[in-house]
Amino acid sequence: MNPLDARGLHRFYRRGASEVPALLDVSVTCEPGETLAVTGPSGSGKSTLLGLLAGLDDPDGGAVHVGGERISHRTAAQAARIRRAHVGVLTQSSGLLGHLTVRDNVRFAGALSGRDEADALLEVLGLRDVARSLPRTLSGGETARAGLAVALAGAPTVLLADEPTGEVSRPEEDLLLQAIADLRPTDGAVVVVTHSSRVADWADRVVHLVDGRVA
Repeated sequence: MNPLDARGLHRFYRRGASEVPALLDVSVTCEPGETLAVTGPSGSGKSTLLGLLAGLDDPDGGAVHVGGERISHRTAAQAARIRRAHVGVLTQSSGLLGHLTVRDNVRFAGALSGRDEADALLEVLGLRDVARSLPRTLSGGETARAGLAVALAGAPTVLLADEPTGEVSRPEEDLLLQAIADLRPTDGAVVVVTHSSRVADWADRVVHLVDGRVA
């Protein structure tokens, strides 16, 4: 069973009286242990695709399965349950709750899936010294690594990352990519949306989108 299987995805948006295609017949399948980079110019459909894979939006055609469960075309509650069980999301803005410490952010994310591996994750990611700090006090690299800890706190089947290295230095990019490689699900998959050629070279495979289609 593939950890991620998305077939024939179409997504359209209304713009006045017109219907604008965001994705046209896009299929993405990842084998166990695979890391996939999704590249393409701005407006090519990368963020739309990531939203569909995470079950945060529904395709107008096609279906998305994660961990063997269909996450698309479900009720909000059903999609949320599947997402908690199988999906971790790392965004450029980190998704950290500003009023919680780094450790409490990770513990909160893990509690949603019934897990508490915060201390172990923070240790591996080199964040032990800032565990009791609030997100606003972190450097860009620390913020990115803390966001990764939150995304991995529930031991997801699929890790989805949206420009995870977009705001970090070259050394921090190397550190973050190594952490993803070390901590990614053994039998799961990683999908990284990126503009970075270094991230694309690091991935096992690349899907390039242009105007909502796989080029």
